[in-house]
Amino acid sequence: MAQSESFFQQSRTAIKNLSVGMRQTFRHMTKGHSTKNPTSIESDDYFTDRDKAVTIQYPAEQIPVPDVGRYRLHMEADDCIVCDKCARICPVDCITIESFKATEDLGYTSDGSKKRLELPVFDIDMAKCCYCGLCTTVCPTECLTMTKVFDYSEYDREQFVYHFGILSPEEEAQKRAQLEAEKQAKAAAKSTTPKASVPKKKLPLLKKKPSQDS
Repeated sequence: MAQSESFFQQSRTAIKNLSVGMRQTFRHMTKGHSTKNPTSIESDDYFTDRDKAVTIQYPAEQIPVPDVGRYRLHMEADDCIVCDKCARICPVDCITIESFKATEDLGYTSDGSKKRLELPVFDIDMAKCCYCGLCTTVCPTECLTMTKVFDYSEYDREQFVYHFGILSPEEEAQKRAQLEAEKQAKAAAKSTTPKASVPKKKLPLLKKKPSQDS
């Protein structure tokens, strides 16, 4: 008898909970005919229009992205001084940098920093990126930033590698050849220049102190 009472009590509780849920569902069906405007969580109107439908028609409609979000990386090559700090601090090694000494004046960055190195390779593998933001923090010229681009799916994994190098293979080969020729010219000039002979200074003779026994 006790088991049957427990069964009917549980059934009544289940029917009551089901009716409450269905009542809420039908009430939303009668009011939720219009779609809620996509608003950021930072907006003051984010919790208004609760009775409207919240499903948006993506990608035609998109929720605004916060300014402090961490999404796809972008590098402004004209402001890079190739300090290599971003590659060294990256915990997953998703940044690859190759550089060599410039043989000509490269000018300055937007913040006035002198550019001394050529940048043939600056690759970022976003498939490895963990979006920690450390690389943007240590960048002295702020040329590496997080953008608001969050939807960049690809069919090929290689498409996740973004190339920001500013030299083509032909330009790189030419500039490396110029650098090598400059090094050889300096080495040849250094070998042909006679070394100036520096006269040796004679050290003064130390006088021997007389012994106390004498």
